[in-house]
Amino acid sequence: MTPAATTDTLTDRYVAAVLRHLPGSRRSGGRRPEDQRPEDQRPDIDIERELRASIADAVDDRVEAGADRAEAEFAVLTELGDPARLAAGYADRPLQLIGPALYLDYTRLLTALLVTIVPAVAVAVGLMQGLRGAGALGLIGDTLGAALTTAAHLVCWTTLLFATIERVAGRVTGGAAGRGTPARRWTPDALPEPPTRRARYGELITYTVAMVLFTTFILLSPAISTETDAHGAPIGVFAPWLWQTGFVYAFIALVTLNLAVAYAKHYARWSVPLAVAGTLVEIACPIALLWLAAGDRVLNPGFTQAAAWPQSATSWINTALIVVSALSIVFAVIDGIARATRR
Repeated sequence: MTPAATTDTLTDRYVAAVLRHLPGSRRSGGRRPEDQRPEDQRPDIDIERELRASIADAVDDRVEAGADRAEAEFAVLTELGDPARLAAGYADRPLQLIGPALYLDYTRLLTALLVTIVPAVAVAVGLMQGLRGAGALGLIGDTLGAALTTAAHLVCWTTLLFATIERVAGRVTGGAAGRGTPARRWTPDALPEPPTRRARYGELITYTVAMVLFTTFILLSPAISTETDAHGAPIGVFAPWLWQTGFVYAFIALVTLNLAVAYAKHYARWSVPLAVAGTLVEIACPIALLWLAAGDRVLNPGFTQAAAWPQSATSWINTALIVVSALSIVFAVIDGIARATRR
């Protein structure tokens, strides 16, 4: 329903609202062009004249087409939209926090910072808390808290930096904000080389060899050790509880499943079931290892005593395993999401 207002009133209000949003504008107070004094010849007056003329022409066109003048004026102003947005267009001022010229550089830098600094801080805090003798829950909480705080600071300050560049660079170069920092010139030379099938197969073979060696080490650890008891029998480095409960065989089964998933990703086509199953299998081993380390079920106390390790060594190793396991879980989830978004 058209509000009960005259054409002049709505137009004056709209023009005044536009002028209020012009940066550094010396406003004419919404006076009509015919009421302006000679000293009012300023850039914002030119914008006002242009805007009033545009509105008047559009209203006249609608009136000639048979519309009521008040309704035509209301429709024209509705099509022009928010005065603040229109003023931003006149001033060539970006409304977005970071414009397209800098957005890709912003996301690339932020991603690089998050995937390098956050894990490093998490590992450092986790190790420090572990060496101080913090409990499992306290260690995990402090590590996650430090990681989240670091990530928040990185996002905040990186965003502030690019937003400042977006607005200051234009003034320095004499252009509009955001226009003084054109996007870096791209050429096909920047395209990454696609990994060859031989390279991917080489990575798969390397992963296979590593898993076989890791599994062999676990299975042979009770029989091959640098320490022996009074009867000359080897003292395994890993806790006997793992063999007594059969947990070690379940863990090796998870390692084997991880290897099978790696081959499936190499040879099979991507699908949602494969992606979900692969991610679940990939996080199963770190979850199991995290649970073992948190419960101090990884190392054999007899081995650490025979090897004369300091009492803090066990705590230090468990802490490192917890941090590495937590990061492995996070990276596995992120990798699964990244693979899905690329499809």
